[in-house]
Amino acid sequence: MSEQLATLTPQRNPSGLSLRRVSKAFGAVQVIHDVDLEIEGGEFVVFVGPSGCGKSTLLRLIAGLEEVTSGDVMIAGTDVTDEDPSDRGIAMVFQTYALYPHMSVEQNMGFGLKVAGRSKAEVESKVRHAAEILKLTDYLDRRPGQLSGGQRQRVAIGRAIVRDPEIFLFDEPLSNLDAELRVGMRIEIARLHRELGNTMIYVTHDQTEAMTLADKIVVLRDGYIEQVGSPAALYDDPDNVFVGGFIGSPKMNFLSGIINGDHIEIAGSMLPCPKLEAKPADGTRVSVGIRPEHWQLAADGQTGVPFKVDFSEFLGGASYLYGSIGEVICTVEVERSAIVKAGSTLQLTVDADRIYVFGEDEKRIR
Repeated sequence: MSEQLATLTPQRNPSGLSLRRVSKAFGAVQVIHDVDLEIEGGEFVVFVGPSGCGKSTLLRLIAGLEEVTSGDVMIAGTDVTDEDPSDRGIAMVFQTYALYPHMSVEQNMGFGLKVAGRSKAEVESKVRHAAEILKLTDYLDRRPGQLSGGQRQRVAIGRAIVRDPEIFLFDEPLSNLDAELRVGMRIEIARLHRELGNTMIYVTHDQTEAMTLADKIVVLRDGYIEQVGSPAALYDDPDNVFVGGFIGSPKMNFLSGIINGDHIEIAGSMLPCPKLEAKPADGTRVSVGIRPEHWQLAADGQTGVPFKVDFSEFLGGASYLYGSIGEVICTVEVERSAIVKAGSTLQLTVDADRIYVFGEDEKRIR
């Protein structure tokens, strides 16, 4: 057992990364705005956000594939802002596999080292080691056309591993795979990080990937960082409406409310107001966020918020009810045993500490 654990222990201190007021503009259009970010050595960090938010551009700035307009990129304490990509100690895995179709798996994985002038023995040794890690040993003689999508992506990752990089960069590597393969490859990448111990930065628009893989998530919107934190921290304590709605599936419900003493009036009904250090004055309009799983069905005879059910979705362990509260479309999670007919109206309640309050500027009121 001790020998097995030793093989999983990183043999070096992984490098960290610092971005200091990094900006990027294409002509008059600025796409990254003064980004400050600290990534510790060995962390698995995921950049997540909707299409066009700047996450891939930020990754390319780290890789050196795009020039920084202003600011500094630091790797292991060294300023690499003006260094060529090949001198930064990084390896990148792209959305497209970019494998040479006429080469075998072994040749594809070792090609970069061969071009760099490494010895045949070193290339073979590094390729064999990477193949063992990725369970590709039995496929080394095959060509990419003889492999599944998941296997081809593993070859692309293997090509990065043999370079022995300080930092791995992944740019939406699973987006071309079907749902089942995506789940399998998420597990493979998580295992790879645990085994290698390198710093990894991963770009995706899929918040499920972000939640399941990351030590730390960086949520981006329009070239700005909205919030940085662990998956649990972002889920439980979002800073604003955007983060609250983006992190979590199904997404958080948002309802218009009015502060009224110790309650918040919503759609003509009253919900308890959570304890707020900066509680708005009575009559203030706020946005109330409630996650689907935090709703509760009111007890018999208890009055709550009326929820008209339009559709019920059974998912095995639970059911999701889709419907409306007033004019707002909402999602409610209930136990699988709950039988609810379309068109029926339920009374819903929620504990005060499960309610998130946001101001008209969409920022969280705590």
